Amino acid sequence: MKLAQLAATLGARLENGSPETEITGVAGIKEAAPGQLSFVANNKYAAAAKTSRASAVLLAEDSPAIPTAMLRSKNPYLDFARAIALFRPLPHYEPGVHPTAVVHASAKIGPRAHLGPYVVIDQDVEIGADAVLLAHVVIYRGVKIGNHFLAHAHAVVRENCRLGDQVILQNGAILGADGFGFAKDDAGHWHKIVQPEAVILEDDVEVQANSCIDRASVGQTHIGRGVKIDNLVQVGHGSRIGEDSLLAAQVGLAGSTDVGKNVILTGQVGVVGHCKIGDGAIVTPQSGVSGDVPAGAIVSGAPAVDHKLWLKYSAVLTRLPEMARALRAMASKE
Repeated sequence: MKLAQLAATLGARLENGSPETEITGVAGIKEAAPGQLSFVANNKYAAAAKTSRASAVLLAEDSPAIPTAMLRSKNPYLDFARAIALFRPLPHYEPGVHPTAVVHASAKIGPRAHLGPYVVIDQDVEIGADAVLLAHVVIYRGVKIGNHFLAHAHAVVRENCRLGDQVILQNGAILGADGFGFAKDDAGHWHKIVQPEAVILEDDVEVQANSCIDRASVGQTHIGRGVKIDNLVQVGHGSRIGEDSLLAAQVGLAGSTDVGKNVILTGQVGVVGHCKIGDGAIVTPQSGVSGDVPAGAIVSGAPAVDHKLWLKYSAVLTRLPEMARALRAMASKE
């Protein structure tokens, strides 16, 4: 693709380069070779951009100029993601049903569906147009799914769950498994609490590999539009996650957690049940949330506290042995 065409496609402004330069692919700023497009979204890579071998670099409008051809962008990270899709498009799956797929006669599948080997679709399922279900995907009875559904191998959607349009399930994602609910009798034995309620996913949700979103005994587990859930995440029964929130790898939400909109829960965050995390809050890695988090807050640690306070805690930790010796010395002089 000519550089001028690429700039027009991305809505970027070309500076300091020939419009006829041929761009054949994309790469990171340090790995890029002639013919490739790279990007800088963080100024700490500005020095690397000056020596990059890339034929062109996506830069923010206010980034310092470099000798290479520049594509000025309002959002270079997003535009680079769009460029990746141009040069490395996702696989296309032709419509059709594999001979080993099992589809109940009552199921309604929209046009242009691709059903791969050993896909199982139970009774009264409804799936919209342009669905792609790859090998060993299982859809339980009564499930309703919108258009442009993509389910990778071994994803499972349990009974009566509701999924919107453009939902993506990566390998091994499980929607609607039973919530972890048990009641103890007088003899100390645990009895299962039935979990009949559906899991709801709104439009543009992606659930990545081996993550689980549990169904509840009462009340629905509800995932808002645009939520992205990373690998190995556990969303407990009856939890709610607001629009455009991100849950990074190994996050665990206990039952009835209420997560607001545009929240970021980073890796290995754990949240005690019945907590509310306000809109726009950020919880840093390996933090344990045991109470409500205000909207817009940044919290860290276990139990999680204001991030700035946690930084002070962390600074003191390395001095604790020294402080303990000083206290013992003071006590011995009394």
